[in-house]
Amino acid sequence: MQIVLNGIVSGVVLALLIGPVFFTIIQTSMERGFRSGAWVALGVSLSDTVYILISYLGLYQFFENPIAKERLAYFGGGILILFGCYYLFIKSRNLLNFHPEHIKVRSPFRLAAKGFLINGLSPMVLLFWIGTVGFASTEFGYTQPWQAFVYFTAIVCTVFITDLIKAKLADQLRILITAKAIQRLNIILGIVLIFFGLRLIIYADVLQAH
Repeated sequence: MQIVLNGIVSGVVLALLIGPVFFTIIQTSMERGFRSGAWVALGVSLSDTVYILISYLGLYQFFENPIAKERLAYFGGGILILFGCYYLFIKSRNLLNFHPEHIKVRSPFRLAAKGFLINGLSPMVLLFWIGTVGFASTEFGYTQPWQAFVYFTAIVCTVFITDLIKAKLADQLRILITAKAIQRLNIILGIVLIFFGLRLIIYADVLQAH
């Protein structure tokens, strides 16, 4: 039970971090409803699970290579900027009328892939999980596979549940949202994604300088 409680606390801390994933879940839920936001949240959790496995199995050593880390940062930053430009210059201009009950349904796979990519493209997420794996083994002493499994399962489940809560709260606002508000939300999401994309590219430039 102590392992589960530690995982829940770690999950809550992670869930409170504000980043592109937070805005993506809010925007998707407000525009397309709770189910769509839930699929994005599932994609985020799958991405976290993959990074946990990479970190726990020691595969992160490949990403510790400066060249690999630099290329990943450039690639991730470029994709986030493309996402941001889409929401800022295209998505925000296509909402002449917003009717929540008539909005086009998007496939669950595309929504989950959206969450997976936006969360997984940042090397910072991998670095976070590498640090968490190290913390779990040194500070908590979770060296047994079953202990690590319980701890990280508790983290991922906690983050997923909190993301579902965010999606549900955003969904409740749909009936009050106007086309203008959705347009502004898309602009905000676009700016956030471009900001994080540029930050990744700057991070890659710093790596290259060293």
